[in-house]
Amino acid sequence: MFQAASIGHSGHPNRSGTVTNPRRDLTTGPIGPTLMAFALPTLGSNVLQSLNGSINAIWVGRFLGEDALAATSNANIIMFLMFGAVFGFGMAATILIGQSWGRRDVEGARRAFGSAIGLVLAASVVAALVGWATTHDILILLATPPQALPLAEDYLRVIFLGLPASMMLVLVMMGLRGTGDAMTPLWFMILGVILDAGLNPLLILGVGPFPRMGIAGSAFATLISGTVSIVALVVWINLRDLPIRLRGAELAYLRPQRALVKTILAKGLPIGAQMLVISLAGLAMVGLVNREGVATTAAYGITLQLWGYIQMPALAIGAAVSAMAAQNIGADRWDRVGQVTRIGILYNIALTGVLVVAVLWFDRTTLGLFLAPDSPAIPIGQRISMIASWSFILFGVTMVLFGTVRANGAVWGPLLILFVAMFPIRLGLSLWLRPALGADALWWSFPAGSLATLVGATLYYRYGPWRRGALGVPQPDEAVPVGSTT
Repeated sequence: MFQAASIGHSGHPNRSGTVTNPRRDLTTGPIGPTLMAFALPTLGSNVLQSLNGSINAIWVGRFLGEDALAATSNANIIMFLMFGAVFGFGMAATILIGQSWGRRDVEGARRAFGSAIGLVLAASVVAALVGWATTHDILILLATPPQALPLAEDYLRVIFLGLPASMMLVLVMMGLRGTGDAMTPLWFMILGVILDAGLNPLLILGVGPFPRMGIAGSAFATLISGTVSIVALVVWINLRDLPIRLRGAELAYLRPQRALVKTILAKGLPIGAQMLVISLAGLAMVGLVNREGVATTAAYGITLQLWGYIQMPALAIGAAVSAMAAQNIGADRWDRVGQVTRIGILYNIALTGVLVVAVLWFDRTTLGLFLAPDSPAIPIGQRISMIASWSFILFGVTMVLFGTVRANGAVWGPLLILFVAMFPIRLGLSLWLRPALGADALWWSFPAGSLATLVGATLYYRYGPWRRGALGVPQPDEAVPVGSTT
């Protein structure tokens, strides 16, 4: 059924000149419908992931109380930082896979994918063992509230055990998107969400044959869903002979190769650093908001929930643009790269614009879903939305431009632009204008930061060196295994 839902089909010759089974191809056909057909499943996956987190938080909060909810929040901060690194490596592998697929180099795509899997699997196993052994120290370093500390330890230790499966699932899904397949990740995201959300109450409360595990049950639900999903996905990839499948002699590609690892690290670390910059800026902003009082903190927290959904189309379209651009760069179709970027910008303005208008139009209703009708936080939340929500349209255009330049391995330019926009501009303006504007200075800093990022991204897209050359996967005789003396 995935074949019927694929974006486009093309016979891809491998190095020996034979043709593999028909697969997805983003280098031919109409750009607009193809881009949307790729972006919508990615958007669905993002929505499901957010809903899964919300549902699990509801289970934990309703059944175990506020201390347990605080415990999961502290543990999730750690996991977010770790997944930021995986996202960076996964995006680097996706670029290599996409460009190889665009060049019809099936073997190169599989070797890039194998090295990424081997690298991240080894790193995640080490991280899981170290994290499990140092869970208490990590939580103390985070200043976890004493009443939540025992619960957070029970939860985080199990989460660390499930780390390799969770990271592999993310990486394999990104690899599939690199070949133009956005539907398969969506179906297995649905499987994971059903398992995770369904097992949570059963393992927390001990329903039927399941043991009563409390907060550890929520973590075991995540471990089980991640393990089942990645095993099922790997089986499916091999049964359907999908582009990144590895079998027989190709399993040797799982041994990380020096030249490929060097490229993945060189491109992946800056992308992961972009996530870190955004996270640190967000934490700093929370600290500034907390000084304005409980009502403002509550209003900001709810607004962040709504912004999470507003930015989803931009993230999905940015990922689709990056995948399409990578394949077209690999195929030397630079004429299509520009068209993909322009159409991606138009789609983002339309979709994100609709969501912004909806949130502003129904602001009191949406805020009322989380707050009491007479809460003093509601007018504050309306004020925040009115000043800052529209800036996510600018954010979306930036994501498209970054997606295009990143498709050719340009990662340091976007990192520098983000750093300048987040710290000197956004946080700097917040502090500088606060005496004159009060809390409004915090909210106006969002449009200022988004505008600065957009200007930087536009200039880099127009005049930066990102078009020079295309990334290539080294030939087997050039790709020396890590640790080799040759």
